[in-house]
Formats: sequence, structure tokens, C-alpha cells
Amino acid sequence: MKKRREFLKASIKWITGIGVLIHPLFSAIRSAYAKMNKIILPKATDRESLKSKDPADLDARNLELTPLKDFETMGTVDHAVNMDTWRLEITGLVQNPIRLTYDQIMELPSIERDVLMICPGVFSNHGRWKGVSMKALLNQAGIKKEAARINFKGPDIQYEKTARYPIEDVLADTVFLAYTINGRILPQKHGFPLRVVAEGTYGSDWVKYVYGLEVETA
Repeated sequence: MKKRREFLKASIKWITGIGVLIHPLFSAIRSAYAKMNKIILPKATDRESLKSKDPADLDARNLELTPLKDFETMGTVDHAVNMDTWRLEITGLVQNPIRLTYDQIMELPSIERDVLMICPGVFSNHGRWKGVSMKALLNQAGIKKEAARINFKGPDIQYEKTARYPIEDVLADTVFLAYTINGRILPQKHGFPLRVVAEGTYGSDWVKYVYGLEVETA
């Protein structure tokens, strides 16, 4: 294990030194190194003890799920989406800008992951999130080669919130759009019909009531 860790450290230094930070090899090594250095949380960990932690430092694979009735949230909680007119729009650096209904989204390949959400100093939730595979969605839109980030937008009101994520994280489905939580359709206060789930980032960047994705350069 020690030799493997030393190899990963050396590899990262080498790749950084030759200035190819966006090379796929760098992303793979960076991800492996990050996982090795995470704190593995015991099953009985008190969630209160996590609210001041950085989710990027934690491995929650053993952590019990938070019952939905105890799930806390932040930001707007009462936005009502008109599902007759709502569409998920994918625009920007794509070959085929698309607009999808909720039913069309539900037909796309899905993923389900247990991901820890932390609102710094306020709460922590560990949920089982199911949603649409971003890789399948972006393949349908046809992202252009200069694409580097995805900007998630929602809700479609005056006080819209946005959050940008590296495209490699989105394509790896560590960032995705969820439509259920703990086996139930996403409640309104948690961002129905779609919300961002972003492993290793603070919940303040998990945009709710998502209606748009814009593919951008760096």
C-alpha cells in the first residue's frame, strides 16, 4: 500500500510538472489518490459530527442512510414547477441543443448512488439518490471538443442559482441530476423535478429545481 501511494504521488507530480492537467491519465490518478486519502466513516457515525467536515475528505460507504423525514435542506423550498411547460434544456457547446420533458428524462439510462450532503455548520444528510446518467444525456446532445464545464441552472425565477462543474466529473457521473431520494420521488422542498447531486462538494452547490444545463469552455 505504501509503495502504491508513493507511486501515485510521484505520478501526480510528474504529470503536473509537464503541464498536462487535463490529460485523462491525470484525472484517473487524481481520483485514485483522492479515494485513498479519504476518511472511511463507521456505520454508526453521528451525523451531527459531520456538519463541519469537508465531504471531499469523507468516504461514506458504510454510513447509514438518513430517513427522508429527517432530511434537512437549504435555500428555496416552495418553488412549484409547472410540469406542463417545464423542460430540461441542454445548450451551449453542443451539436444538438435539446429540450426534454420529464417523461423523456425518465426513459434515459439511470444511476443510483449513496451520496453524503453537508451544509457547513448546519446539517449533514446521507441519501440514496437516483437520477439520469449525465453521460447518456450529454452524448445525446453531442458535446463539442472545446467543452470544459457544465453550468447547472435553477430554478427559473428572479433569484436563479447556478453551479459549474468540470466536464470530466459530470461525464463520470460523480455529478448528476436526481429525481428520487431514498426510493421516493424528489419532494418539492428538495428540488422537484430535478436537483444536482455532486459527490464531494458542499450541498450549497447542489442546485435545486434544475431546468437548464449550459456546456461551456474553461
